[in-house]
Amino acid sequence: MDKQEKEGLGSKHNTSKVENSDQGPVRRKNLAPYVVTFFIMFGVWVVLSGKFDPFHLSLGVISCAIVAYLSADLLRPSMRGLLIMLVRWVPYLPWLMKEIIKANLHVTYLVFHPRMMDLIDPRIIKFRSKLEGDLALVTFANSITLTPGTITVNVSPDGDFKVHAIDKASGEPLPGEMEARVAKLFGEFDG
Repeated sequence: MDKQEKEGLGSKHNTSKVENSDQGPVRRKNLAPYVVTFFIMFGVWVVLSGKFDPFHLSLGVISCAIVAYLSADLLRPSMRGLLIMLVRWVPYLPWLMKEIIKANLHVTYLVFHPRMMDLIDPRIIKFRSKLEGDLALVTFANSITLTPGTITVNVSPDGDFKVHAIDKASGEPLPGEMEARVAKLFGEFDG
């Protein structure tokens, strides 16, 4: 068992083994991720809807229950693993915001420059990411797309990326520091 599985970060299935003398081991679902997902979503739903009458609250309960059932496996099965993930996100989000602001300033410079057409040099950048987990790849792809001047065009399950960059400077840092930070976020490798 590797470090991620010990922390509950690498587990793919939300089940635990239970011995059944007649038929061998049987898998039993752990309800904690479903309950946690439901309450998180219902809390957000109540805050955003602002409706507190029984009809709207019942719609919220039904909607959140269905979505929690369908997507609870997106949360980590262990609460310890979930807390570790939340702690890892704390330094990543401010760094990402800083990168978004820097990229905004760069794109603004390009757009308002008198020689804009000479400076904009669109290109497709291809690279293979070292990230392995699906959620890590999606987070990396979304982080690239959130940064102005770059859009993730395609990402394969193997980690092959195609990214559109508005100019050479926008695409040069890829994969670079962003990939290393996403890897650290998901505990995949030290970089």
